[in-house]
Amino acid sequence: MKNIVLIATLGLLSLNTVAQEPKKEEGFVFSTVKENPITSIKNQNRSSTCWSFSSLAFLESELLRQGKGEYDLSEMFVVHHTMADRAERYVRLHGDNSFSPGGSFYDVVYCMNNYGLVPQEAMNGIMYGDTLPVHNELDAVAEAYVNAIAKGKLTKLTPVWMNGLNAIYDTYLGKCPEKFSYKGKEYTPLTFAKSLGLNADDYVSLTSYTHHPFYKKFAIEIQDNWRNAESWNLPIDEFMTVIENAVNNGYTVAWGSDVSEDGFTRDGIAVVPQMNRTDLTGSDMARWTGLTMADKRKELTSKPMPEMEITQEMRQKAFNNWETTDDHACSFMAWPKIKTEKNTIWLKTLGEPITNTKEPGMLPKHS
Repeated sequence: MKNIVLIATLGLLSLNTVAQEPKKEEGFVFSTVKENPITSIKNQNRSSTCWSFSSLAFLESELLRQGKGEYDLSEMFVVHHTMADRAERYVRLHGDNSFSPGGSFYDVVYCMNNYGLVPQEAMNGIMYGDTLPVHNELDAVAEAYVNAIAKGKLTKLTPVWMNGLNAIYDTYLGKCPEKFSYKGKEYTPLTFAKSLGLNADDYVSLTSYTHHPFYKKFAIEIQDNWRNAESWNLPIDEFMTVIENAVNNGYTVAWGSDVSEDGFTRDGIAVVPQMNRTDLTGSDMARWTGLTMADKRKELTSKPMPEMEITQEMRQKAFNNWETTDDHACSFMAWPKIKTEKNTIWLKTLGEPITNTKEPGMLPKHS
């Protein structure tokens, strides 16, 4: 009992009440092991630009970590330059490549090094009356235009076709500024990027697959890695150790992941449940086998349950058969620890502001 009751009768009544109340099942309870500072959560809304939002969130966190203050960098400045580059590559290869609004962390690094960066106030990237990005129309128009050039029955291209594409992005996102003022100083995008003092060579891209040798670089074979950026290949245990060490030492981590996997939910929980419940017997097993798949998933995500142990082989198989993809990018900023016998470590990630999660804007990623 929570309180000491001095009167015997009241004590008996209290005991009786406790005995009659059904025992409440404990759900997921977390304690934060390490949480690093981040800037405000931005909303990609209806746009396929998570790669720009998450990568710039990582750079903004780096500026905080380095004591340089809080910045809000323009995602659409990066998108504008990246999509123009991607279209040029696509046309040069006669459409025998990928053209889509997706991207990777390296696209942001490439933009920073070659075109610079700008603050959000210099280019908010929304020219169509909304307050948040809505790119359905933009993506459809840009794709149709680029395919008309790349796959049209043309024997020779004019030197102005890129002007038409840039006009499309200028119309929806605004023109990329050549000069702007920020906090009383005049900048170009390149001088502004230089003023931030971020060195791309200080950062490394990592992955973990067995179809390439470990401890060597390779270009991950995914459509959005259209620049063929290389990543160091580590065994999965070392891969996770590096990430844990980075977060524990004050760094955030830009992460390309998959939110179409069965283990992902928008309820603040990410699990890889053991659907084959070998821990159940008798009537409990009979009840379990009688549940629908939806009810099983609901039960498995309501409280800690036996989970699958992900191996290097399982990860590789899922990548090989297209089950695991790179459909969403996030930024890790914390280690929450779940209170179970195994003390499984989870990753708290920074995503777009999804309001139906237990922590709006935070998406869990199971390690």
